[in-house]
Amino acid sequence: MPDKIVKNPSSLNKWEFIKRGKALKAEGTLWMPTLKEISKYVYPTRGCFDEAKPNQGSKIDHKIVIDSAAEDAVGVMAAGLSSGLTSPSRPWFKLAVPDPDLMEDRDVKIWLDDTCNRMRDVFQRSNIYGALMSDYEEIGCFGTAAMYIGEDYKEVIRARVFTIGEYYIGVGATGRVNAFYRRFQKTIGQIVEEFGIENVSDEVKAAWKNNQPDNYHFVNHLVEVNDNRIEDYEDFGNMEFREVYWEDNQKDGKYLFAGGYMEFPFMVPRWQTTTTADAYGRGPGWKALGDVKMLQKLQKEKLISVQKSNDPPLQADASVIGEVNASVPGGITRTSTSVPNAGVRAAYEVRPDLNAMEVTIEKTTAKINAKFFKDLFLMFVEADRTGRNITATEVMERQAEKLTVLGPVLERLEGELLSPLIERTFSIMVRKGLILPPPAVIEGMPLRIQYISVLAQAQKMAGVTAIDQWTSGVAASTAIDPEATDLVDMDEVNTMKADMLGVPAKVVRSKGAVAMRRKQRAQAQEQASKASQMIAMAEAAKKGAGAVKDMSQAPLNQNSALDSTLAGIAGTGGMRQ
Repeated sequence: MPDKIVKNPSSLNKWEFIKRGKALKAEGTLWMPTLKEISKYVYPTRGCFDEAKPNQGSKIDHKIVIDSAAEDAVGVMAAGLSSGLTSPSRPWFKLAVPDPDLMEDRDVKIWLDDTCNRMRDVFQRSNIYGALMSDYEEIGCFGTAAMYIGEDYKEVIRARVFTIGEYYIGVGATGRVNAFYRRFQKTIGQIVEEFGIENVSDEVKAAWKNNQPDNYHFVNHLVEVNDNRIEDYEDFGNMEFREVYWEDNQKDGKYLFAGGYMEFPFMVPRWQTTTTADAYGRGPGWKALGDVKMLQKLQKEKLISVQKSNDPPLQADASVIGEVNASVPGGITRTSTSVPNAGVRAAYEVRPDLNAMEVTIEKTTAKINAKFFKDLFLMFVEADRTGRNITATEVMERQAEKLTVLGPVLERLEGELLSPLIERTFSIMVRKGLILPPPAVIEGMPLRIQYISVLAQAQKMAGVTAIDQWTSGVAASTAIDPEATDLVDMDEVNTMKADMLGVPAKVVRSKGAVAMRRKQRAQAQEQASKASQMIAMAEAAKKGAGAVKDMSQAPLNQNSALDSTLAGIAGTGGMRQ
């Protein structure tokens, strides 16, 4: 449900909403022909076009779609993105503050970790991971996906995924989607239940009173920037985004519902856009469409060739009497023996090169799989199937080239899908009192989102590899110059690697804690050294005293050590009196 409700919806200009909705639809209609083709050939069960009535089912035309390789590739890609970017079984994001010194504060680190854990728990309890899976299928197939995040009484948040064709979008000056419009059909019963009998049109009221709750009726829905926002206003006027529902035949100033949101509630990621003015994106489905059409044609030709080979077309001469039954098992065809070469025979010899067809089909299928990065994402799917946690290092080593190509796409998914999802969820949880108050030192400070999923870490592994190669080279150069290691700040090296690899903040000591430990270690070593010196001096003194005692008790003129000592003293001039 929206965050707040308009107190005086009659003050809104309904014709402005109608005009904006028509403009968004007119722009989106230009994209629909290609999107319909992608739906038809690549993923027939996705897409809802031309304001189709709900609950009609999606019929797959198997005269067109014979080979499902493209749909399988989309499914693998979506499962791989789900496992590699937003796996529900492992942490995939963490929070931080802009000030690195404050990140050393233990209270700050504990609050950030606690907040992340609370948000992950909300994600686990909601339907968000299933919705993300559907979103990945949509964006991989059509290049654009749309998901709504609303407040939920029991689960805190609730996600809803829209399929291509049932919505139209607009972008702002920054190229980010900030407008969402759809015209759809709902039953009379659903409209009355959701918006209340007092808010519906006379036509809906009449249908409801005449016991026609299952009849369908058109509804319009628009969410856009609230360009008339009034700061510190107590109701809708202060909301950053406004929302309206209306029927086509409702009176001016009448709405099914009017409300607003503090954050844009729709996450609309695009795989790739040509310009910042493009509202819709292009994805692997766009690039693979030609190959998919070719694959369907090749499969159809192969089936026709096999069928002709097994059941070739026949020709019968004038001697055939009655019906030709040559193609029926046990069939009898009557001919006249008076005519030479009479009977039924193949019209022409059919010898299809099935091996060449199979090779061409395999190559075309491989091209389709490559466009959807199937082999890369299959690593994550197989790892989930076997219960093995794949590492970022393994991904980087095996799929470095594809990760380079995917880099901009992953950044766009983080910026247009995951970051808005995290920010929206965080704001909802704050309003519901589900986030503990932050430490005073970071109160009011913006938070940063850091992604620590396997795919995100694999992108950063290039930096880790560069650091490792450099430090190894420095270590090797010490054979020439032992002072070469003075160039390396190992504290910074290890801190940067921990950040790149997504190591939890709790296991990395702060600079202050490290300095304290080193100081204590130095003091302990110094005390140990002093104690060792004192023990050595005591041992030396003890030995010296024993030697003097032995010499004092030794007899003279018996070649003893005392005789040698006295002789040495005499040689230097004797003892002083």
